[in-house]
Amino acid sequence: MKLDCITTNPARMNGQLSIRNVRLTVRRVIELLALYPDREDLRREYPELEDEDIRQSLLYAAACLDDRVVELPVPYETAA
Repeated sequence: MKLDCITTNPARMNGQLSIRNVRLTVRRVIELLALYPDREDLRREYPELEDEDIRQSLLYAAACLDDRVVELPVPYETAA
């Protein structure tokens, strides 16, 4: 797994995983992807963020998740 866009530096961003020398954490990139469903809007707001940064952030997030099954609550029924 190639994650050369993701860096960590204890003296920067409290040592959190960050994107290159941009002041964006991997966590923030994932959050931004949820907030900006249109990637063009995201690119306009954060022009320093490259497609490879996004790809590697998603790859890292996926690698951190395990394959366990999470039971979700049964949806409630509405009265007719």
